[in-house]
Amino acid sequence: MNKIVLEHYPVEKLPDDLKAAVGHEGRVTLTIERERSPLDRDALVAQLREEKKRMTAEQGRTLAEIVAEVRSLRDEWDD
Repeated sequence: MNKIVLEHYPVEKLPDDLKAAVGHEGRVTLTIERERSPLDRDALVAQLREEKKRMTAEQGRTLAEIVAEVRSLRDEWDD
């Protein structure tokens, strides 16, 4: 997330509602952060399901195939 910090910012440049809260003279430290958008649960669930499908599709080999490959590689050392 982006965050902007302005130190020694003149109060005179603030909007009127903020001036009323901090006084009309002096300087302040102004911190601005972008708010997170509200969580859209349905979109998040759909995104996670797609990610799971993608990850599952990339595996490509069964456990038996992997075990067979490891055993053949191990057996190469015995020869």
